[in-house]
Amino acid sequence: MKFELRVCGRGPTLLLLHGVTRCGDDWEPLLPELASQWRVLALDQRGHGGSGRAASYLVTDYVADAVHFIREEIAVPVVIVGHSLGAMVAAAVAAELPQLVRAVVLEDPPFHTMGHRIHGTAWQAQFIGMEEAARRGGTIEQVTDALASISLPKPDGGTRLLGEIRDRASLHWSAECLAQLDPEVLTPVIAGRWLDGYDAANIYARIRCPVLLLQGNPQTGGALTDDDARRALRSIADCRHVSFPRAGHQIHRDHPGAMWQAVREFAAALPA
Repeated sequence: MKFELRVCGRGPTLLLLHGVTRCGDDWEPLLPELASQWRVLALDQRGHGGSGRAASYLVTDYVADAVHFIREEIAVPVVIVGHSLGAMVAAAVAAELPQLVRAVVLEDPPFHTMGHRIHGTAWQAQFIGMEEAARRGGTIEQVTDALASISLPKPDGGTRLLGEIRDRASLHWSAECLAQLDPEVLTPVIAGRWLDGYDAANIYARIRCPVLLLQGNPQTGGALTDDDARRALRSIADCRHVSFPRAGHQIHRDHPGAMWQAVREFAAALPA
């Protein structure tokens, strides 16, 4: 499979893994800081951006891609920063490749918030709307309008529009990413099958490198629940946790300065 890759900066190798429906350019707000200290590789995962399309889009498929990429294309110890889908992939890759992964940063991994717990939630409604918009296509402005009109259920009853909780610039960027997305990416997510074969407890137990777990606020759109964060902290041998009470799911885009500070402090403590 062909993978699209962006490379910038010089220094130790840092691999960036984006979230579902996004692409490597999603890291743009953090790239200047990261590239000042690292050789940064921003990968488009299967079905996203300029990378190839595939027959299956389970999280375990993305893990297999990343393992192969690190072994065959990088082949030196690497630090991985992953957001959402990319965070779940990064954790599994650290468990699979202990000799090639120096450390991982897990930004708001959703686990079963976007797995078997997704049914009937605002996340499922959002992804159904995104899949419909990606299949329908149109201009970026038309897709942006379609995203803004997605109706989401509220926890206390009633509905609200995605455009009421995401600004136009954020929706416009999502539309640009959807224009490059294979809509089949979202099929297993919507069906609650995305994490089939992904055993988080087993993965945690096998991670030997330092881990930085970054958590957005579930009340403002974060996907990592407090219970899931506690499970990770109990099970991962070396895990530091930083929460962002004012952030939602997109910490690296909405609060890049605060995330950069957390990553910089974490990286400074890593063994040479």
